[in-house]
Amino acid sequence: MSEVDWLDADEQRIWRSYLVVNSLLEERLDRDLQRRNGLTLVEYGILVHLSEAEGQRMRMRTLADTVIVSKSRLSHQVARLERDGHVRRESCSEDRRGSWAVLTAQGEKALREAAPGHVAAVRAGLFERLSDEQVKRLGEIMEIVERGLRGDEPR
Repeated sequence: MSEVDWLDADEQRIWRSYLVVNSLLEERLDRDLQRRNGLTLVEYGILVHLSEAEGQRMRMRTLADTVIVSKSRLSHQVARLERDGHVRRESCSEDRRGSWAVLTAQGEKALREAAPGHVAAVRAGLFERLSDEQVKRLGEIMEIVERGLRGDEPR
């Protein structure tokens, strides 16, 4: 049995701080979107990704990977967005088991209405607290960590 490479005191402090910040920021953004616009943070993310996709449509499987949620959670969230008229599902002619999520005009409108408040909340919760240099360093760090976790770059 190999010995555990425990986190040192600084690493432990940083790790715990990261967990708290991630949780608090996500909770604050989710609560703000729900209060202002009746959307969850995940639903907002779905609308954003659909708005940026070619033809404002994405395969459900691809959307789940992009929004970083399980397929069952995505299905539940898309069903809610569909019920509210923001998204519609279309069958995929190439793959009978697959389906498309398509942004509707009502979904575009909901996104346009939610975006300014959401951007302001992101700025207030994260970027306004940092200097320009800190934002740059944070971006570099997040890129390195993301690439490593996605397996795009060896450590």
